Amino acid sequence: MKKHLLIISSVFNSFILLLSFSAHALDLEPRRWTTLPEDTKVIGIGYAHSSGNFNLDPVLQLEETTFSGNAVFLSHVNSFVIGDKKARFDALLPLKDIKWKGLLSGSPASAERTGLGDPRLRLSVNLLDISSPGSSKVGTEPSKPATNTVLGAAIAVTLPLGEYYSDRLLNIGENRFTLRPQVGVVHTYGSWSYELTGSIFYYTDNNEFFNGSTREQEPIYALQAHVVKNFRPGLWASLSAGYGKGGKSKINGIQKNDERRNLLTALSLGIPLSKTQGLKFSFIHSNNQNEIGSDSENIAVSWSVAY
Repeated sequence: MKKHLLIISSVFNSFILLLSFSAHALDLEPRRWTTLPEDTKVIGIGYAHSSGNFNLDPVLQLEETTFSGNAVFLSHVNSFVIGDKKARFDALLPLKDIKWKGLLSGSPASAERTGLGDPRLRLSVNLLDISSPGSSKVGTEPSKPATNTVLGAAIAVTLPLGEYYSDRLLNIGENRFTLRPQVGVVHTYGSWSYELTGSIFYYTDNNEFFNGSTREQEPIYALQAHVVKNFRPGLWASLSAGYGKGGKSKINGIQKNDERRNLLTALSLGIPLSKTQGLKFSFIHSNNQNEIGSDSENIAVSWSVAY
């Protein structure tokens, strides 16, 4: 039973900010590096709602813009072994509906997009997994809680398969690849876990940007940290924070002053439904630290089942 509860509490973590209108959106993933038993398979479905405001380059003449969106996500996870290292492969497919309102060249304007978002594939490997069983109380010596330390690495690829039209400034898809290497460490001490993950987002050029332009974007560097309390198998809560910086872009070779600086905070709760099923609830607040970027409130719920 513990095996299945461990599985279902660690699958759906990253879909909240994938709802955002832009590919430089960051995410927060508590329990990202949880070790899954070999040959574990998990499928799931999630729903997310996001709303907020954003500021673009003034040259685009789009001002006072707000957005509201809903998304449904399908996910599949498969764990296996590479050599003697635990690994897993996961796929995430989003379907989104997003509405924007604002001023275009000073006049009220709105737009709505519904369609397939860019899917994401990721391969993760736990490079180091060290455990200590702890000890019971002996004489006057206090008991020592069990400990576990995991060091992991991953590579994620976002594929440009989502809905995209080059004659529209606002799109669901990005029409470019995103490559994201990650390195993370988690240390568990008794019922508490402390996690730290670093990521770099690399972007290919979008050669069919708005009105026939070409858009280039520099990498975004991101760091996220989590404190997780495990109450019992499958039941846990987490407090998370993350920060991302970078991502200046060029349009037709002209440098834009549009560096992204975003601060994220989140609360998450995992609840077991049965030996093989679980729910996760999340709330994420994104705060823009620069003139260009977005502020948003995001809520999500997901269901997953191991088979």
